[in-house]
Amino acid sequence: MTAQPTTVTAAILVIGDEILSGRTKDKNIGYIAEYCTAIGIDVKEVRVVPDEEDEIVPALNTLRAKYGYVFTTGGIGPTHDDITADCIAKAFGVTIDVDPRARAMLLERIPEKDLNEARLRMARIPAGAELIENPVSKAPGFMIGNVVTMAGVPSVMQAMLDVVAPRLKTGTKMMQVSIEAPGLREGDIGTPYAAIAKAHPGVIMGSYPMMQDGRFWTRLVLRAKDESLLAAAETAVVAMVEEHKRPDAPVTITRGA
Repeated sequence: MTAQPTTVTAAILVIGDEILSGRTKDKNIGYIAEYCTAIGIDVKEVRVVPDEEDEIVPALNTLRAKYGYVFTTGGIGPTHDDITADCIAKAFGVTIDVDPRARAMLLERIPEKDLNEARLRMARIPAGAELIENPVSKAPGFMIGNVVTMAGVPSVMQAMLDVVAPRLKTGTKMMQVSIEAPGLREGDIGTPYAAIAKAHPGVIMGSYPMMQDGRFWTRLVLRAKDESLLAAAETAVVAMVEEHKRPDAPVTITRGA
């Protein structure tokens, strides 16, 4: 008997006024989503909220109840508006204080005499949380329950994600096939493509219009966790494309990208 694919879900909660104002361009959402897909975690939702407790706490509680994991980025630095750790402690109903483990990590990079009140904010960790080491700047992230809290600086976030990933439960990895149909526009194949999608409910099917050398063409992307379902859908889509394309237009198939 074939084992049923397992699914682990996640959401991304981006915290920061600077993202919403446009001063900072987010580079973390796509990275986390791609990383999670590669290890077998399906990102289902993304939210961006300001540095406001009344926005962070309810958003976090909603997402952590709905998905297997919540990845947060931003708001764990040394300034007054870095309130993510406090909000997570409030969401979980636990206390928060300077964690001796986190303080020791900061001392690996910051001399004791320079470890002032502002810098110590980066060592304030909700009670019961597991630290996420930070090989870049030493100020740690943390994980409590199913919430993974990381820095907003992309290089630091990426390093933290590498550290925490082995601790996460993962599901069956998503497989993907891309079929490129030169000369075919979405409107040319929309109806038969929709019929194939309806006939293969276990496969996620997307359509993406492209332009190259002044000509429109379409990339059809099929995704599934079951290899046999994906193969059946691929066969149907390729046959449909061959039927509708120009005779001299080659069909390109790429798997796993």
